[in-house]
Amino acid sequence: MFEDQVSNYLQRKKVTLEGKKILVGVSGGPDSLALLHFLWTKEEEWKIKVYAGHVDHMFRGGESLEEAKFVKLFCEKRNIPFSWERINLPVFIEKTGMNSQKAARECRYSFYEKIMKEFNLDYLALGHHGDDQIETILMRLTRGSSGKARAGIPFIRPFGAGNIIRPFLCLERDDIEEYCKVHNLNPRRDPSNEKDTYSRNRYRKYVVPFLKKENIHAAKHFQRFSEELADDEAYLMEQAEERLSFILVEKREQEAVVDINRFLSIAIPLQRRCIQLILNYLYDEMPISLSALHTEQMMILLKSPHSSGNIDLPNGLKVKKSYHYLHFQLNFSPTKSFYYELSKMGELLLPNGYNIKVEYIDGEHHTDNHCILLDSSISFPLIIRTRSAGDRIHLKGMNGKKKVNRIFIDEKIPIHERENWPIITDSNGEILWIPGLKKSIYSHSNTNSGSNLLITYKKQ
Repeated sequence: MFEDQVSNYLQRKKVTLEGKKILVGVSGGPDSLALLHFLWTKEEEWKIKVYAGHVDHMFRGGESLEEAKFVKLFCEKRNIPFSWERINLPVFIEKTGMNSQKAARECRYSFYEKIMKEFNLDYLALGHHGDDQIETILMRLTRGSSGKARAGIPFIRPFGAGNIIRPFLCLERDDIEEYCKVHNLNPRRDPSNEKDTYSRNRYRKYVVPFLKKENIHAAKHFQRFSEELADDEAYLMEQAEERLSFILVEKREQEAVVDINRFLSIAIPLQRRCIQLILNYLYDEMPISLSALHTEQMMILLKSPHSSGNIDLPNGLKVKKSYHYLHFQLNFSPTKSFYYELSKMGELLLPNGYNIKVEYIDGEHHTDNHCILLDSSISFPLIIRTRSAGDRIHLKGMNGKKKVNRIFIDEKIPIHERENWPIITDSNGEILWIPGLKKSIYSHSNTNSGSNLLITYKKQ
């Protein structure tokens, strides 16, 4: 029955192990030891070669070292190639600041990847089972995970040059314990698995038994839910990827800009997943504190009637709404003001990536929003600076002056862009030009002839 379940599960998943070399991650506990033993018994029938890998995290001193020796002896008796490594996890935690569970996982997987590369192995097999699946799904739902994370533990996923597989997800903890008993495997028991300190242990001891008491097929139902959700999620993500180029107006390293009107025109399930795709792009590693609540906050911001707003996400990611655009900026830092003087002709590269060029020209010259003609008698030095409180410009055809801040609002300039938008004045502080937006009464028309001062403002 045990063998048939695993064989049928692999067949249903369309995974053929024949002729493959498989590394089994072995802690010495019931799950991993049973998996190692099971695959070892199938070497001849399935034409596979089994290897074993073990990491001693040095968390429990002599006790964890004895577990390593136990696994080593187990492998020697069966001629299973065995690789192991001792990693001082407490020191690693102190150095990286990770919690103990994440640090242990990081160290293990790094070791497994190294061994797979060294022996050119095809698969890393891990002993997760159906009860683990229940625990994982419930923990992630409780934590507020979104997307494919809610589907729990995948049967297969890429790892290094090969794949991770979990052949025992079709089984339950009791099935594995029975297998160990029948084959006299005598697995080691980690006493920390009984402590209520870890949230997974609490789910294992109290929640899973309750669910199984309610329905003895709970593990099968959770596994089916996991697989269906994973399939649905994969399909929806494909659809979202097709829409992403439609809603993105800008995509740079550590920054993305979304057209809100286009975003709101697509189906809500795809909206959520487009946000997920953007977060996947910006984050090297998704923060554990990021949850579905953050996605919901962004959805509310996108639909808000207000023209501006912002949300702070983990690890320095800022989400800012400005009129019809939503800006995602990682490692956002407030723009510093600038102040430059040009005492003669020349060029200047501004912090926003635009270039200011000042030169004299003779004769007519056609002007647009990116250049201005001024009388050559304008007093130098020219000042190129960021805005100041109370800035006003005297526009052509207008009595009196208009606030620069009002112009930014009327032109719907995003708030974060206003902070480093250049203002050009003469030596007396009179605003001559807001490049790309408005010209003052001092500018000439394109029909003017004679000697003029030409200032251009273009992207470098």
